[in-house]
Amino acid sequence: MNHPRTLRVDYDQTASVMCVVGSELNVNLNRSAPPSSKFFSVKCTPSVQYSIIPTPLKESHLSPIPLHGKSVLLIGMSRASQHENDSKLSIRYYGESEEVLGRAVLHLTAVEISLDVDADRDGVVEKNNTNKGSWKWGPNGHGAILLVNCDTERKFRKKLDSESEEVSEHSDLKDMTVMALRTKGPAKLPEGYKLTMHISQGDAESVRVFKLRSPDTTGNILKNLFYKYFEKAFPLVLSSKVLSQEVPYLGGTAEMNFYVEGLRFPDKDFNGLIRINLSLLEPISTGLPETPIFTDTVVFRVAPWIMTPNTLQPSEVFVCSTSDNYRFLKSMRSLVAKSGYKLNICHEYMNRGDRWMQDELEFGYIDAPHKQFPVVLDSPRDGKLKDFPYSQLLGPDFGYVTRMAEEDDVSSLDSFGNLEVSPPVTVNGKDYPLGRIIIGVAFPTATKGRNMTKVVQDFLWAQKVQEPIALFSDWLYVGHVDEFMTFVPAPDRKGFRLLLASPDAGYKVFRGLRNAGHGQAKLFEGLKDEEQKTVDEILDDEGLRGENNYVQHCIDWNRDVLKRELGLDEDDIIDLPILFKLVPDKKEEEFRALAYYPDMVNMIVLGKNLGIPKPFGPKVNGRCALEAEMCALLEGLGLSCTFINDFASYHKLLGEVHCGSNVRREAFDFKWWNLEM
Repeated sequence: MNHPRTLRVDYDQTASVMCVVGSELNVNLNRSAPPSSKFFSVKCTPSVQYSIIPTPLKESHLSPIPLHGKSVLLIGMSRASQHENDSKLSIRYYGESEEVLGRAVLHLTAVEISLDVDADRDGVVEKNNTNKGSWKWGPNGHGAILLVNCDTERKFRKKLDSESEEVSEHSDLKDMTVMALRTKGPAKLPEGYKLTMHISQGDAESVRVFKLRSPDTTGNILKNLFYKYFEKAFPLVLSSKVLSQEVPYLGGTAEMNFYVEGLRFPDKDFNGLIRINLSLLEPISTGLPETPIFTDTVVFRVAPWIMTPNTLQPSEVFVCSTSDNYRFLKSMRSLVAKSGYKLNICHEYMNRGDRWMQDELEFGYIDAPHKQFPVVLDSPRDGKLKDFPYSQLLGPDFGYVTRMAEEDDVSSLDSFGNLEVSPPVTVNGKDYPLGRIIIGVAFPTATKGRNMTKVVQDFLWAQKVQEPIALFSDWLYVGHVDEFMTFVPAPDRKGFRLLLASPDAGYKVFRGLRNAGHGQAKLFEGLKDEEQKTVDEILDDEGLRGENNYVQHCIDWNRDVLKRELGLDEDDIIDLPILFKLVPDKKEEEFRALAYYPDMVNMIVLGKNLGIPKPFGPKVNGRCALEAEMCALLEGLGLSCTFINDFASYHKLLGEVHCGSNVRREAFDFKWWNLEM
């Protein structure tokens, strides 16, 4: 990077000048010339480079050159000095008759200084990348990447590493980004010069910088071991309390590593960009502050939190064990084992009866060229499961983030059954290789209603790489998007299908049953304490039909949004036969929708294996007609349908299989920094 610097030169004086290789000294010759000067000449030692503006007509700069009002001498150094003042440049000024009127002499000391990062994102800290001071998205972009240090290396006393101003374990350094200070020059800087690293007050809330303490040179082995294995080995250089600090110049050809730690994710008040500066300071006079004569700057972008869609490979499954969900848990064990994944059970001492694993948290990850690890986003719902994400998931290389909201602002829409993400899509020529986040909110024209709290929405939008889509979900009693939609992998088209709950599809199945002479087949047959309904009774219930017409309109509105925002065609969508009913919501004094029978769209997706709520639909020849329809719709995609009885332990409590489970998935192969923005 070019670093121009204006230099004052006084005639009839000798000045010692520091110069950084790659920077440029600008001397206004007319301003520094003796009165009546008309000409000048320049002479220097071999390591000094210079040019003159405007370019003189004479070929030799040793001959007197006419002095103009805007004559500027540009000075640079081709290499670092071995010793102080080992290079020289002199300027002679002449009068009208080319008599010498004065002479200025510069003794130059050159150093190489660069603050370096992995600006090309290949995992290597290259030297003096010309693009290190800016950020650009895309496969040909540039700019270093910083992880929020949101995991913990503390095995016994849990605390986010970003909340501590110490490096307690050497493994913590792997979560940080290396930044190198590289220097070359004399054994020491001239008297009074020093190097200072500094950040702005605004950036200081988002970053910390550590360095390796210089080893003890007195031969004190015990002291060196103490520095090596405990936190004192990595003193804090920059933080919200220390905006500027002198850093050592080591002399000769030297390199010193610093470790940069992200403290917070992009958000409404933070665009994710951080600048760290290194300045060479020059002394002016005793009692006066030093002034910067050279500044090098590097730019980092904090890695966003990224969600993972159903089409990515599962890694592990999480469910709760409660006093009444033994049958559900047994089915989940079998499904997860058949699928070949790990099952984690949150026992009752931890969940305290809160079974809604999906609603409490969302799994994602963060990624940089040097490191990647999962990060759980903890919802502001804070049910009895609220301690689980922090106490059970947070650990080494497993991060944690949350957004707190005022209790009065939190509604059911802040549970993360209301937070989904699509597979990768292309919309009107624009690629979304990491998919798009999907949330549910109140209808745009509603004067009242429930919304996902603003702090969570702000956080999701600020991540940038999975641009959110807002759907209308407030028409539902619980209000979650996973009650009417999900995604499953597919071998063709876009690589997935969008599954939508559809009362119309449900009525089509029931009408088909009646036309085939099965009007007396019963819904909920075999369930204790549940009123059984025949196909004829369901079809003849005009009130229920009207309620489902309303629900279908709500889903169709979302269908149009999803088609538009995800670039979907009708062939990318499968309608699932699900009926709803409206029930009074006493809090809001209006009616909202619940699934009439177990909501089959609210499923768990484990690769090609689907865990679907058992609907207890009318049976024909001993087989549930709704299960048969689901299999007919999905098995052609190579998917296997397993129906799980969640009726008593989840459905009757206003949730289903997806609500009661959660899946951590492998990260995308695609690197977020290669996005075209």
